[in-house]
Amino acid sequence: MSKKFDGSILDPDVGIDEILRTKAILKPDDQLDLPEYELKEEVARFLLSSDMMAPKNVVEYSFKDGGFISVQPPSPTVFLVHLESCIILKDSTEALEQLAWGVTSDEGGDADDDIKKSGDFGGEEDFDSKKNVEDDNEEIDSETLEALNYEEEGEGEGGEEEEGEKVGIEGPPQVQLKRMKKLLNAFNFCERAAMTYNNPFRDMSTQTTPLPRQVFSGLISQWMIYDFYAEDYERQQKEKEKEKEKKPIAGVKVKESEQKKLDAIKAEMLQMKANEAANIIDRMICQNLFDDISQDYKYYEDPSDEYRPEEGTLLPLWKFCYEKTKKLTVTEIQWNPQYYDLFGVTFGSYDFTKPLPGALCLFTLKNPSFPEYIRLTDFGLLTVSIHSKEAYLMAVGGIDGTLSIYNKNLLTKAPQYQSDSVNKHLGAIWQVRWGEDMADGEFNVFSISSDGRVCNWILMQNQLIVTVTISLTLPIRRVAGPDGAMVDIKASGTVLAFHPKNRQIYLVGTEEGKIFKCSSLYHSKYLFTYEAHTMPVHKISFNRYNSSIFLSCSGDWTVKIWEDLRSSPIFCFDLGCSVGDAQWAPYSSSVFAAITVDGKCHVFDLKVNKYKAICTQNVVSRKGKNRATRLKFNYHMPIIVVGDERGTITTLKLSPNLRLKAKVSKKKDNYVEPRDLEINKLEKILSYVTEPTVLVPPPDKESVNVN
Repeated sequence: MSKKFDGSILDPDVGIDEILRTKAILKPDDQLDLPEYELKEEVARFLLSSDMMAPKNVVEYSFKDGGFISVQPPSPTVFLVHLESCIILKDSTEALEQLAWGVTSDEGGDADDDIKKSGDFGGEEDFDSKKNVEDDNEEIDSETLEALNYEEEGEGEGGEEEEGEKVGIEGPPQVQLKRMKKLLNAFNFCERAAMTYNNPFRDMSTQTTPLPRQVFSGLISQWMIYDFYAEDYERQQKEKEKEKEKKPIAGVKVKESEQKKLDAIKAEMLQMKANEAANIIDRMICQNLFDDISQDYKYYEDPSDEYRPEEGTLLPLWKFCYEKTKKLTVTEIQWNPQYYDLFGVTFGSYDFTKPLPGALCLFTLKNPSFPEYIRLTDFGLLTVSIHSKEAYLMAVGGIDGTLSIYNKNLLTKAPQYQSDSVNKHLGAIWQVRWGEDMADGEFNVFSISSDGRVCNWILMQNQLIVTVTISLTLPIRRVAGPDGAMVDIKASGTVLAFHPKNRQIYLVGTEEGKIFKCSSLYHSKYLFTYEAHTMPVHKISFNRYNSSIFLSCSGDWTVKIWEDLRSSPIFCFDLGCSVGDAQWAPYSSSVFAAITVDGKCHVFDLKVNKYKAICTQNVVSRKGKNRATRLKFNYHMPIIVVGDERGTITTLKLSPNLRLKAKVSKKKDNYVEPRDLEINKLEKILSYVTEPTVLVPPPDKESVNVN
């Protein structure tokens, strides 16, 4: 083994032989000895990339061959950037071909000018048409080169004198090109021809009624024409003077009174905008505060109805009240016919010995905390009616016999129309109802009062015109008056209800318990008289699906269902307490509800049970002898509102068992309208309690008496 060299060459102790001896190459004993020609032979090495995730032996089904064929595996090459070049060599065949397409034999100038004019090498259209051919860098075939017709170009200006037929190309090889003639594309070209349609001539004739003619004569002279011109000139001068008076003179101050009026109008307009914004914010806050009630109102359904098929419940929702009406009685509730979440309420008192003021309020389900509209009156209000088309008009009746018409669109607090001391009822107005509009478009309203008169009020432009429709009298024997004359005994009206289909027919309830069927065409007699109750009639309600069926409630504790022109009731329900209000449900022909003064709400469904209510529930607190007074169904949502003597209105939601409807068949052949199903359901119920119609055979006119 040689000595290890670990010193520097500058070490004097180390010799040159020892340094050279360290450069000797050590070869293993088994090393292969190759000849010189094998050592000089070049060995090629290839680096191949492979995708280990690429699929192998891929096959696909060929419908043409009817079997599976192998598919070439995808290339492992990955293109990171692919840019198409827009520059080519001028001497290349591609440049020559593009120059040939951009040069015409008729136009002058050299090739460079044509290239600049045509855009990018002969225009986008030509370049695009040839780009696909040149992508693979293929050579132009011999036929294309022959078509290009190359010719040699001489030096100098010889080529320019030939008017552009030959163009010189710089660089070898120098050739002269001749533009090929463009041919029409047979696939995109088509000839079009059009020929207008000439309408045929027709002879038409018409016959009209000649205009009416009138012969008139007059006298005209020069002085008469002068007088007319003089009058017209005076009129024009007066109009100019009026316009000058209206315009304020510069430098003259406006009177303080006029300025105050202008300021008041501006302040009122600003106040209206501020109130509108505050109203929106108030509704948003109320929606967040009463979110749980709103969710129950919209989505909650009582699950216990599944286990009680013939019973239902009422879910309390919102309570509406106003601070200034807490000591007043809710005398009437009326839903707005156009906005199903808005209802009007009148406040007053049924104790005539202690007269109290009244109020008219509009509440909405969107804001239970405060009324939308408030009008306070000096006398108590007993009834309200909202116009079916013009929902901003509200008619109210007072305890002193005054009829008032309020317009919600007006900013004034006073009523738009009001009866005076001469044209008014002598007793309290118990009910008002809007009638059909007159032929001339005037609105009219009917009212009934304790004085025994049914009056029709017509709203003219500035006043109310009243006519007495009928004076109610009892169908008993006349009595002698103070002077010995026989007089009729007056009946005190309490309730008024119009027929749903024939608005000329209406029913009138009295304090004596009788119901009279009247017509606006006959003022002297009744069409029919029902011996309905023994105490005052509080409400009459027509069925929405059968106009010949109506119900009535009274202070004699009963609710009775009647059929038109039938003297005896079909159904009679004793509720054990004075019934303040009753109404048919708008969604079913067999459901109605009644409210009693003890604070209970009774809901009946004649299809489920014909003898008792399917729901009886306390809805008004009995603390302090509080009594329920009014009830009203909502015509769009399954809720009812109940009013009491403390000025509170309670909203209740009906459970699913209380609002059952007739099932509609899903089969197209047996499909029946939902309204027809409700009518059939009611007729089936009535068939069990009414007597069948007896058919009388007509007399036989052809029979012969044989003696």
